[in-house]
Order: sequence, then C-alpha cells, then structure tokens
Amino acid sequence: MLTVGTKAPLFAAESTKGRIDLQTFIGKKKIVLIFYPGDDTPVCTKQLCAIRDRYSDLEAADAVVIGINPADLTSHRAFSGKFGYDFPLIADGDHAIRKAYGVGKVLGFLFQQRIVYIIDKHGMIAYARKGNPAVTELLQVVNNIP
Repeated sequence: MLTVGTKAPLFAAESTKGRIDLQTFIGKKKIVLIFYPGDDTPVCTKQLCAIRDRYSDLEAADAVVIGINPADLTSHRAFSGKFGYDFPLIADGDHAIRKAYGVGKVLGFLFQQRIVYIIDKHGMIAYARKGNPAVTELLQVVNNIP
C-alpha cells in the first residue's frame, strides 16, 4: 500500500466513461481512487452507492472519483448502470494499476483489497486507507486539501 506523501503513479485506462488519463487531472482536481474487490457484491455496492449519494458534494470540493477493479467493461457498465454511478469505473484486467498502487490480493488470488486513496492537485497521495471509510471522512479530507 502506498503511503501519504508518495507521488501517485500515473496511468491511462478504459472506463465506463471513456479513456481516463490520470495526468489530465493533476494540477486541476483532487482525485479519489477507490480500489474495490468486485462489481455487484454487497459491500462494494454499499460503498459505491454511498459515494453516488454524496457525489455532488465531492464534486463541489473539486474532486473526481474513480473506481477500479479487474472486472471487464461489460461488468462495470452493467454495475454502473444498475446503480446509477456518475463516476467512472476502470477496467484493470492486467492488474497494472492495482500493482502500481500496492493494492494486494485477499483470499489468496480471488479479490483485490479494498483501499481508498485521495490524491492532491500536485499528484501526491494525501490519504490512504484500507477498508470502507465513510464518505463524510473522505469529504473532510478533500475539503481540507488546498
């Protein structure tokens, strides 16, 4: 897992909202990266629906949200459409992004860890936490990053 103060690895990948290039946000937006284990699973659905419900608050704090897991775009589109996610879900099928961010595997090889990173406008990790932090905690962090 990357630590606060580390430079965030840049990547470009396909998502439910088209190609995402992290570099385009550096200097312009704060970035909330949510590494979640699986599409349409109970905890992941709860986590991303909580983000969906407060997405306008995150946008008002000058942040973008990006969800990432190894599922393909077909799975991501179905999941996103079913629950009305306005933020992109990235397909990390080759696990390159997960590995760059130090996101490990759980249950042997089945699922990636659940980790949330917040990247400041300078491209530095400003927040790193395993698990499913409350959206209020994420909002507090993004609101306190210049």
